[in-house]
Amino acid sequence: MSKYNVAIVGVRGAVGQEMLKILKQRNFPVDQLRCFSTSLDSDQEIDGLVYECINEENAAEKFKGVHVGLFSPGASVSKIFAPIAAKAGCVVIDNTSQFRMDPDVPLVVPEVNPEDVKKHKGIIANPNCSTIQMVVALKPLHDFGKIKRVVVSTYQSVSGAGGAAIKELEDQEKGSCDINTFQYQICRNLIPQIDVPQDNLYTKEEMKMVNETKKIMDPSIKVTATCVRVPVFRAHSESVNIETEKKISREKAIELLQNAPGVTVIDDLSKNQYPMPLDAQDKDDTYVGRIREDETIDNGLNLWVVSDNLRKGAALNAVQIAELLINYKLI
Repeated sequence: MSKYNVAIVGVRGAVGQEMLKILKQRNFPVDQLRCFSTSLDSDQEIDGLVYECINEENAAEKFKGVHVGLFSPGASVSKIFAPIAAKAGCVVIDNTSQFRMDPDVPLVVPEVNPEDVKKHKGIIANPNCSTIQMVVALKPLHDFGKIKRVVVSTYQSVSGAGGAAIKELEDQEKGSCDINTFQYQICRNLIPQIDVPQDNLYTKEEMKMVNETKKIMDPSIKVTATCVRVPVFRAHSESVNIETEKKISREKAIELLQNAPGVTVIDDLSKNQYPMPLDAQDKDDTYVGRIREDETIDNGLNLWVVSDNLRKGAALNAVQIAELLINYKLI
């Protein structure tokens, strides 16, 4: 089996650590693993890993011979270093928002639009975590009944805001009154704003879900979103209402979802069985339950969708894209 040189940029973050773990768990054929940091002045060994200092002067040389770059360092860093890496021959899989809506950069969820990786010009974008789990659940339903409209409300865990957000919730649960990461106390609270407001009074996070769903699945789908931060450490949940051109019964929806890649159905309300964040932690699948027909319209369904935002919503999706590159012999 061929082996590949892999670089992780942003390895000290929550997603970067998850990328490192998933490469090992999935036995990705790594020849040489390199950890690059833009925040160090010199190379350092941390927890048994050598973190190589990169800057704009040495980055081109550093990325020579690297087959795949898994990036999760923040959009401003990716903006500078992803093109340098791509020019050096490295295929960049970028987890930031920097390239997602670039028409020349494919936005890929392997269970939904795997063939799009073939269009890459050196950079492939990883979608937003809340978008990924939703489109994984919607893909089989769209293929069968063609989705016209999506109304989604999210319940997003604090880990989506990084390690500092996790610590802030931990501290507040112990009685701290410090507020640094979020606009308000998150412990015992819900915050109906994720990211900055846009001119249309939606937030940037909400518009990511709108625009990314169209790019990944179908530009004709109408999407409206409300994104909420909740005091859960890990795994996002979503209440999703869809309207389809062709009627999909509850029974047919369950059949379609049970046969879909990357989906696990947990749905028996009489036995209190439905997906919850605790079920999804450290798991790869997207979990779907509370499947029921919307009685207010002819062709409507309600779904409850839960997935680990650090795994399928970020690191796992990136590694799966790298696996596609190997399968399609693109590296």
